[in-house]
Amino acid sequence: VQLQASGGGLVQAGGSLRLSCAASGRTLRSYAMGWFRQAPGKEREFVAAISWSGGSTDYADSVKGRFTISRDNAKNTVYLQMNSLKPEDTAVYYCAARFGYCSGSGCEYGYWGQGTLVTVSS
Repeated sequence: VQLQASGGGLVQAGGSLRLSCAASGRTLRSYAMGWFRQAPGKEREFVAAISWSGGSTDYADSVKGRFTISRDNAKNTVYLQMNSLKPEDTAVYYCAARFGYCSGSGCEYGYWGQGTLVTVSS
């Protein structure tokens, strides 16, 4: 499966963005999905995960209550709605796919998209 992330940009603190991750080559229904981010000079970190059906989700503590992961399998797309953005959310955001839902940061993902840059100004 090939993944294409989009929707990044420049936003002021307190604003919102919605990232999209479109899949091609294979139906997204086969995969659990995750969003990760990497800030300048830092390691990549887990942001959110969703099961193939959308029935299970998980979030990093730093984004709980502000970010929402969702998916539309008919459109082969996964979303990350980001509200109340903070400057510390500035990072390149990546979507990833794996077989089988796995919550938390210690999960291996086999497929990665290119990143989309989110910049939050103070």
